[in-house]
Amino acid sequence: MFLPLKCSNIAMLRIIKKWKNWIWRKRYYFFVVLIANALVWAFCLPDQLFNEPTCTVLKDKNGAILGARIADDGQWRFPPSSSVPKKFRAAIIEFEDRQFNTHWGISMRAFIRAVKQNLSEGRVVSGGSTITMQTIRLSRKGKSRSYWEKLIEVYMATRLEWRFNKEEIIRLYASNAPMGGNVVGVEAAAWRYFGRSADDLSWAESSLLAVLPNAPSLMHPGKNREKLKAKRDRLLRRLLENGELDEVDYELALEEPLPLKPPNLPQLAPHLMNRFISKGWKGKSIQSTIDKDIQKHVINTVNVHHRRLMENGIHNAAVLVLDLENKTVESYVGNVKNKDPEHGSHVDVIQAPRSTGSILKPYLYAGMLNEGSILPDMLVEDVPMILSGYAPKNYNEQFDGAVPARRALSRSLNVPIVKMLQEYGVPKFHNQLKKMGLTTIHRPSSDYGLALILGGAEAKLWDLCVAYGNMGTILNDYAIGFPNEPVGFSSLQDREEKGSFDYFLEPSAVWETFNAMLEVARPDDDANWQTFETSQRIAWKTGTSFGFRDAWAIGVTRKYVVGVWVGNADGEGRPGLVGVKAAAPILFDVFDRLPKAEWFPKPFDNMSTAMICRESGHRASQICENVDTVLVPSTCLKTTVCPYHQTIYLDKTGSYRVHGGCEMVHEMVPATRLVLQPIVESYYKTKHPKFKSLPPFRSDCDSEQDNPIALIYPKKQSTIYVPLTFDEKKGNTIFEAKHRESKATLFWHLDDQYLGETNGIHQQVCQPKPGEHTLTIIDHSGRSITRQFLVIGKE
Repeated sequence: MFLPLKCSNIAMLRIIKKWKNWIWRKRYYFFVVLIANALVWAFCLPDQLFNEPTCTVLKDKNGAILGARIADDGQWRFPPSSSVPKKFRAAIIEFEDRQFNTHWGISMRAFIRAVKQNLSEGRVVSGGSTITMQTIRLSRKGKSRSYWEKLIEVYMATRLEWRFNKEEIIRLYASNAPMGGNVVGVEAAAWRYFGRSADDLSWAESSLLAVLPNAPSLMHPGKNREKLKAKRDRLLRRLLENGELDEVDYELALEEPLPLKPPNLPQLAPHLMNRFISKGWKGKSIQSTIDKDIQKHVINTVNVHHRRLMENGIHNAAVLVLDLENKTVESYVGNVKNKDPEHGSHVDVIQAPRSTGSILKPYLYAGMLNEGSILPDMLVEDVPMILSGYAPKNYNEQFDGAVPARRALSRSLNVPIVKMLQEYGVPKFHNQLKKMGLTTIHRPSSDYGLALILGGAEAKLWDLCVAYGNMGTILNDYAIGFPNEPVGFSSLQDREEKGSFDYFLEPSAVWETFNAMLEVARPDDDANWQTFETSQRIAWKTGTSFGFRDAWAIGVTRKYVVGVWVGNADGEGRPGLVGVKAAAPILFDVFDRLPKAEWFPKPFDNMSTAMICRESGHRASQICENVDTVLVPSTCLKTTVCPYHQTIYLDKTGSYRVHGGCEMVHEMVPATRLVLQPIVESYYKTKHPKFKSLPPFRSDCDSEQDNPIALIYPKKQSTIYVPLTFDEKKGNTIFEAKHRESKATLFWHLDDQYLGETNGIHQQVCQPKPGEHTLTIIDHSGRSITRQFLVIGKE
């Protein structure tokens, strides 16, 4: 009975011996095939398994999504994540590949189980694929589900296990698994179906995503709901049995409903997204410094005001919020969302050059303080002027005669600011602006002229806010003992986007500038802000471009810089489009929801004590009567002493001035007075009722040095063009003068012809012929002033 078995063993031994002899004879071919197979195995994987395009995803500083752009192939496929959420990892391993952590790419147990299931069902119901094999199949999309393809998957899966560790393999799978419709990957599915990150999903939500790759067609709202829920619940049961979740979590998970219609992904920063894409970040996941809560608040604020502005035909607005402490961008709203695309809502106004209006004035004020050209309360002339053919006007078309420099800034008076720029120098200020980071100041200074300070240049909201932010950072760094290094702000986290600030400002100059900006009159709703304890101090400035095309408002606190632009992207001007009415309300509404901060500390170490004349704001001279001891920027010690206070001599009655030629010295009474030029005085005393004009000289004490007449127009060596009117008639020329005495009478003469007399308001209308002329004005006391000018025009 054992003979057949013995014969069988002998036959088997013969066969083995035969094969050994064959292999030995073919050993070279055998080794060649073995080596070739090893080489093929070693290089069977491409350098990159997945080359499909991915979405551009913009996140805030905490990882919350601000916006996403669908991939070029129309799929919601997010860039690969750095890790797999813990709950999803446990669920997918339990559902797809229980031996994932131990096998080498293939699982014989799963393969045998799949064969049994297929035989018992009479059809293919399971492929026995591991997660590693499924990752290979996903990378080879479009291939048929054949036995040959299964063999290739096995072959490549073992190689994949040698190239990557388990965490990397499951991350590849999680990033590329189909999740229904055009959604690919667990992170995209989490945001698409649940509106939040995969790390924040519940057990029920994670289990739902784990079963989807096995049957992604089930994920259709309104279809297959019961079937999908049953698969999810079975997986939850297995997770309970394996101890991944307890009974309570299991019961709660079963009660969670399936997601309904997928919500739209957030689109909170589309213009910033465009900016990233233009810088080469397309298809990447971008971690920005934006705060999602602040971004939402700013968007809501802009939308509320936009509805009001649209009634006046104003369709665009932009807001930028910088964090001074962290030197980051907290909010970036490049424009409002308009239903009508013709209104240019796609334009990122934060990066668009726009006419600056008066928004550059604080830079000039800080620059002059920094070099010691002015003191905060130093008087600056505010009278009609024509400078190189340029005649600046104040917004209210009135003049104060002379105003303190800080008041000129806080009230945004054009004439004194232009006067300050003339003294400071346009080339110097032009160079300062470039060093402060205004990248659009690229023409020669001579092209801008004095109009540079009033809107003759263009600037980006980004550059302006960065410059103001760097000024605030100088004070912050000084307060905590840091050196005053130039700093920049970046929303894109690369060097190219950082603001440039090469211009050094003393902390005291910045502090005085911000203090002057505190005095800018707020909009009506905030007019009495000082009376509220919860109100915060905000150094702010507005600007309005010529033609009412651009309205600006920028504010600075110790914590934030907020910049606002309002207007029309196409440059259309609108009546009422001014900074204080259109942009300022948005500015203060944004600040209302930002965390409050204390005011900048005073930089005492950077300041010095000085004796300041109370009336003129200059360093006090020996004859200044009212003197204050104040702290000023140390650089301001270089300024001149008060030039306005002069010693005059009166007669015993105090009613007339006298001098040594008409009065005995012992009879003269010395007195100190604030002496202004006649034209300055004529405007100044209307705003200062207590101002005392110089008494006239006694009739026997005529003085040629004291001329109370000031000729406003024409200026010295003027050339006047007299245009024709619409009916081809010669137009009029209006000459204007001022007299120190309000009731003086002036007599006007042009060449040898008498024109007439004026009282109070001294304006004379005439029609001079082309050519050279001499204008002579004589007052009631016989004092006179003469001016020569040239007229050009048509007869």
